Amino acid sequence: MPPDASQRAFASARERLLQVRTLLRGQDSQASVGSGFLVTDEGHLITNYHVVSQYALRPAQYRLVYATADGRQGALQLLDIDVVHDLALLKVAEPAAVAGRGVLSFRPESEPLQRGERIHALGNPLDVGFAVMSGAYNGLAERSYLPVIFFGGSLSGGMSGGPSLDERGRVIGINVAARRDGEQVSFLVPATFAEQLLARGAKAPPITEAVYPRLVQQLSGHQEALTQSFLAQPWRASGHAHYAIPVPQEKYMRCWGRSNPPDARGLLFERSDCNMDSRIFVGGNQLLGHLVVRHEAYDGRRIGPIRFVDRYSKSFRNEPFGSATRLQSAAHCVEDTVQGQGLPLRAVMCLRAHKKLPGLYDLSLLVATLDGSTQGVQGRFDAYGFSFANAQKLAAHYLAGFGLTDKASPTAARKAAP
Repeated sequence: MPPDASQRAFASARERLLQVRTLLRGQDSQASVGSGFLVTDEGHLITNYHVVSQYALRPAQYRLVYATADGRQGALQLLDIDVVHDLALLKVAEPAAVAGRGVLSFRPESEPLQRGERIHALGNPLDVGFAVMSGAYNGLAERSYLPVIFFGGSLSGGMSGGPSLDERGRVIGINVAARRDGEQVSFLVPATFAEQLLARGAKAPPITEAVYPRLVQQLSGHQEALTQSFLAQPWRASGHAHYAIPVPQEKYMRCWGRSNPPDARGLLFERSDCNMDSRIFVGGNQLLGHLVVRHEAYDGRRIGPIRFVDRYSKSFRNEPFGSATRLQSAAHCVEDTVQGQGLPLRAVMCLRAHKKLPGLYDLSLLVATLDGSTQGVQGRFDAYGFSFANAQKLAAHYLAGFGLTDKASPTAARKAAP
C-alpha cells in the first residue's frame, strides 16, 4: 500500500525537524521545549519567539540547544526575533553537525492555498517524540488584527515552532497556538513572516544581550499602526434608548453581551465585553498590543434613587488598576469631570509604565455617566503596550463616544454620585 500524504510529509521532513530546548545554564534541566525546522544549509532554523523567550530576555541565565529525531544534540544561537508574529530565527552553533540533512522550502505566495486543502503540522508534542498532525486549511482567522491561519487540526504543547506543510512538503505556516475551548481549532503564523525574518536576520551576529531594545522597537511600530487603524473606525450604536455608548466595530474584536432577566428584581443591567484575539506575548504574563472595551448599563428604577446611587457608586469604586510589580509601575491615576457630547461624565484615567520597555504603557480609562438618578452607564477602556501620546489619543476617542441619543432629553436629571 503506498504511503498517504501525512506519511510522505513526515518522511520528507523528518531529517529537517529539530526540538528546541531552553535549559538553565550549567545543567540539563529543561525550562521550556518547542520545535523548529531547518531552512538553510548553513544551519538556520525557524521557531516561535515564545519557545525561546526565556533565553531572549535572560541570556545570562539560560542556553539554547537542539535535538534531532535521530538523537543528535548541539548548541543553538539566537540571531533575530519577530515578537509581533511570534517568530525567532536561530542557527546551529556548529553547522557541520546538521550538514546534509537538507532544508524545508517555503510555498511561493504566488500559489495561494485553497480552503479545504490538506496540510500537515509537524513537531514534538508534549516531548514524547516527533509526530505529524493532519488537518485542513480554513483561510485566515476572521476578526484577527494580525493575520493567522485557521488550521482545522490539533496542535499540542511542544509543537510550537514546528512547520506546517502542504501536500508537496512546502512550508505554509508555523505552528503557534491551539484553542483549548474547542476541538480541531488551531492557528499557524503565515510562512511569509518567517521568510521575511530569515532574509533580515540570516547574516546577523548571535544575540547575547537581553532583547528589550528590539522588543520596544517592534512593539512601538505595532501599537502605532493599531492606534491609527482603531481611531479610523467610528463607534457603532449600542442600542441604548437614552445613552450613546462607545461600542467598537467587530473588524478585529469580538463582543459578547449578557444581562439579567427583565423580570428580575432589583437592579437591572446589560453588559458588553469586547476583546481582541491578537495579543503579543512578551514573556511571563506580559501580553501587549491589544485593546479591551466594555460597559455596563444600569436601570435602577425598581430600587429607587437612594439604593441606586449606593450600588452605582460601589460598582465604580470596585475597579482595579494594578499595583507595582517587577515589570510594571503602580498605576498613576487622574480623575476629572468631563463632558461627552453634552453628557456629564466622571472619568478616571490610569497609566502603568513597563519598566523594561521604556516608552510603553498600559492605559485604563474608567467612565461613569452623571446625568441620572436611577439610570447610568459605566464603561472601561484598556490599551496594553501603547505610547503615552497614543494612550492620550485613544482616551480622547473613547470619551468622545459617550453622549445622549437623539431621543433623549438633553437636560440632566439629578446626578448619581459614583
